[in-house]
Amino acid sequence: MQPKHTASSARERRGTGEGSLLRVLVMDPNALGQSSPSSFQWLSFAYQALTEIPYEAILPQTDTLEVLDLSNNLLDDVYWNPALLGQLEKLSTLILDCNNYTSHIKFPFMASVTTVCINKNNINNLPVFVDEIRRKFPNIKILSIMNNEAAPSYFNGGSLTQYTDYR
Repeated sequence: MQPKHTASSARERRGTGEGSLLRVLVMDPNALGQSSPSSFQWLSFAYQALTEIPYEAILPQTDTLEVLDLSNNLLDDVYWNPALLGQLEKLSTLILDCNNYTSHIKFPFMASVTTVCINKNNINNLPVFVDEIRRKFPNIKILSIMNNEAAPSYFNGGSLTQYTDYR
């Protein structure tokens, strides 16, 4: 069954578990004023040129949302108001790749999150950033910060020594 939405695309896929159903919603910012289904596990706002987090579409998903993708937008620390993300008690994965976040980003406490991807941002102070992650995501298993100044590699001008120290 494929739900229809006027200005957004949605799709349902079978998960890998026994009879599980993964529901994915990819939102168009023009659709935010329209009603949308309220039981998605995966919500993507990628590539929407967002400058603010669209809480009006995210918060109705608090009972089911497990993956939130806000990648490839214009989000930064100035308009980052993450406190409401703390209400997403089932969220396990937060994807913030390709935005303008810095080492001083402040997250809410999110015990359910096990994966944070914040690749290709403006993170340049690894100790400050990792301390925030450690305090706010106590159950984190995967932290991906590739292509940030704080994560040196050959691809962003880092030396072998810097890369080895980072690892």
